[in-house]
Amino acid sequence: MNRITHHPVLDIPEREQLSFTFNGRKITAYQGEVITSALIASDIHIFSHHHKDGAPQGMYCANGQCSQCMVIADGVPVKGCMTRVRPGMEVVSCEGRFVLPEEDQAVSFHSPRVKETECLIIGGGPAGLSAACELGKAGVATLVVDDKHDLGGKLTLQTHTFFGSRDDCYAGRRGIEIAGVLEEEAGRHQSVEVWVNSPAVGVFNDGRVGVVRDGVYTLVKPKTLLVAAGAREKSLAFPGCDLPGVYGAGAFQTLVNRDLVVPSKKLFILGGGNVGLIVGYHAVQAGIEVAGLAELLPACGGYKVHADKLRRLGVPLFTSHTILSAAGTSHLDSITICEVDDRLKPIPGMEKTFQVDTLLVAVGLSPVDEMYRKALESGLDVYAAGDAEEISEASAALVSGRVRGQQIVEKLTRGTALEAGWEEKVQVYRKGPGKVIENKQASVDGGIYPVIWCSQEIPCDPCRFLCPRESIHLKGDQLMGIPEYQGNDCTGCGRCVLECPGLAIVLVDETRDPSRKTAVVTLPYELQEGRVLEGDEIVTTGYEGNTLGTGKVISIRPPGRKNKRALLLVNVPYNHRLFVAGFRLKDAEGGKWETLPVEGDETIVCRCERVARKEIVDLIRAGYRDMNQIKACLRTGMGACGGKTCRDLILAIFREEGIPREEITPFTYRPPELEIPLGTLIGEGRDE
Repeated sequence: MNRITHHPVLDIPEREQLSFTFNGRKITAYQGEVITSALIASDIHIFSHHHKDGAPQGMYCANGQCSQCMVIADGVPVKGCMTRVRPGMEVVSCEGRFVLPEEDQAVSFHSPRVKETECLIIGGGPAGLSAACELGKAGVATLVVDDKHDLGGKLTLQTHTFFGSRDDCYAGRRGIEIAGVLEEEAGRHQSVEVWVNSPAVGVFNDGRVGVVRDGVYTLVKPKTLLVAAGAREKSLAFPGCDLPGVYGAGAFQTLVNRDLVVPSKKLFILGGGNVGLIVGYHAVQAGIEVAGLAELLPACGGYKVHADKLRRLGVPLFTSHTILSAAGTSHLDSITICEVDDRLKPIPGMEKTFQVDTLLVAVGLSPVDEMYRKALESGLDVYAAGDAEEISEASAALVSGRVRGQQIVEKLTRGTALEAGWEEKVQVYRKGPGKVIENKQASVDGGIYPVIWCSQEIPCDPCRFLCPRESIHLKGDQLMGIPEYQGNDCTGCGRCVLECPGLAIVLVDETRDPSRKTAVVTLPYELQEGRVLEGDEIVTTGYEGNTLGTGKVISIRPPGRKNKRALLLVNVPYNHRLFVAGFRLKDAEGGKWETLPVEGDETIVCRCERVARKEIVDLIRAGYRDMNQIKACLRTGMGACGGKTCRDLILAIFREEGIPREEITPFTYRPPELEIPLGTLIGEGRDE
């Protein structure tokens, strides 16, 4: 079984086992687990084959946004990533066929239930829960609906400690912990009601919102609507992009960090934003080998501290590289990347091929904002928060949710709720990383002192609260300021090393060797127990991953209860003491690379309907400018995902073909936004 049994951060709970069948094979699962996670834990990565061409269908988003994982459970087509296993459940592959009744059945129609509330929040993630807390404090009747079985959104996948302000957005605490804090706070307010497993499926012109709660359709009529539905991962079209084993970085986090499933032995990552960099670190924590990461631009767009963490561990980051192809028959076997020139075009002869079983796509996010735009069209009083408003970090979502909640309180109560300066804070969190400033390190002769490697302007301040001597300050006392140590009386407590979100502080101790031949450097350690042992000789690295030499592990201080981070005490040469920032697990891959021919015409753009790029290009070159016309000809956007995965890809093809955006007519969106059984809409099986 591909299960995580030990993890440096996550607790491994005791869970009740159960069994179900998949295509007649008995599968062991855990109570509360979704179908896809149970299958992948049993090393089943192909859930069905497409009816059009027999292509194997595997997981892609694990977020209910695509239709790759469709299966038939107890006779009903469902998304495997959203459906929990039940004891004795019979699951079979769709294989393009659905179960139909043998004869006509009488159908009765029932009027849907109607619920009124002052504010409806779509999405129980960081933005939605933050807003609910503000509304709850003001006593505003609020209903929060979320399509998952648990609240927290992407917070439930984030095992790393958060950046931002300690006072504004729980900086210094792990996302999985913040999710619990917000859920508990929202639950304390009697005016806040929560519906989980309740996707919002449509916003209508009469001001009502359709919600399917545990299979029962309800029309909710709010005075104010807040859309905080988060984001979906962008797809990328290249030959082999549709193979099982190629999926979104968020799907990987769902499997590993939420469901404790090991889906891979060796993987590669596309995209050097924060999502790609963070998921690479999460993979290493789970004991999975990361062969490398490719970023199209000359530098990774994520925080430097995230990129440097990977470099120190020996994960190669290939900037100015793009993906050419993925290869395999029924599952991914290898991928080929290539260096690009200053016009971002592949350079012949600069290809690199990696033998991997998994490719994680982390090339950006698109806002789940269809219901927000529909509400605007319908004249509803509507707000958006978090990624549904603007793609940014989770800390920004927490702050924007708080601000939108305060604005809604003002609107509904006609009072003053919005605290001064909060709108400006939202913009600070959303603007991303700033410039890199050289951070010169200085020693405290013969003493103990921290060395701070944080050199990029990012919104983060926990370090200034950690030192008991108050000796760490931010330049200019600004949230985006570079931290620096201003003192000579360090106690060596190690709190700064234990709790820095970026793992960017180490502690130097010169007192242990009066001869000044060696010094002890204390490093943060968040890897699985046993990866490094006392007495081991390790390769030490500088902050950006450059090799320094070797050091000997003299002690490992076990993690405390608070944030599960351990401390690694390493004896190093004295002249290395100001430069050691980490250690390497493995050497970066190098050597000669195989050159493979790449043919792009068969690249699949629309996964649901198996439409190739060439088919779309032919229509564009024939003069088509309306995506609805292309839809009518090729069925792009007519699959179960409703165009959510192919929309951006088709727009990108228009752009590559030189078609101005103003000439393009996008898909027309209509409710429902998600697949709904017709029996649910008509109230089948429900008493009036």
